[in-house]
Amino acid sequence: MSHDDAVALLRSERLVAILRRVPAQRLLPVAHALYDGGVRAVECTFDHDAPGFVEDACAKIAALRDAFGDSLLVGCGTAMTCEEVDAAVGAGAGMVVSPHADPAVIAHTRALGAVSLPGALTPTEIAAAHRAGADFVKLFPAGEMGLGYVRAVRAPLAHIPLFAVGGVQPKDVAGFLDAGVAGFGVGGPLVPAAAVQAGDYDAIRARAEAFTGAIRAWEAAR
Repeated sequence: MSHDDAVALLRSERLVAILRRVPAQRLLPVAHALYDGGVRAVECTFDHDAPGFVEDACAKIAALRDAFGDSLLVGCGTAMTCEEVDAAVGAGAGMVVSPHADPAVIAHTRALGAVSLPGALTPTEIAAAHRAGADFVKLFPAGEMGLGYVRAVRAPLAHIPLFAVGGVQPKDVAGFLDAGVAGFGVGGPLVPAAAVQAGDYDAIRARAEAFTGAIRAWEAAR
């Protein structure tokens, strides 16, 4: 999938599933459940407090790319360094998501042809990430900050596409889209740890349908 195709997919689908600490043996069933529920983009996180986290995340990225090809945009999450970007893109990641806005990480991601989605909170951070070349900026933690904050930030920065990440539930989707966000990154509310542990893939598919259904309903009402 080209960079432009990946950007277009994120603009149209508006949802990235965050796969954090999903065991390797559960990865493909979880991904298929998400896909069946309408999800078309996922990120496998670098869990920096776990031994061998780079190799683990990159193996998951490669497995998803092998299983889904270009039908699913696969990225890495919590990328903190250019070395992690190199590893992820080398494994097949087409998107790099970070919790922070490091200009070097953003520039390196773009140089490798991947979509850059760094995290920011304040107007200064958001503008700096955009200026450094970010395709989208991850507003984090959006759910905790609330709609009033999103509207206030969007007023002067409406030209910068924001993904709301952190604490968003299906019932919140319409409000955030009304406030002007371009999409969402969702972890636990979309991929509950208890459902992953229990192998309850029907529950994960149902959560995916709740989020994608809320997005499609908002679009249909416009």
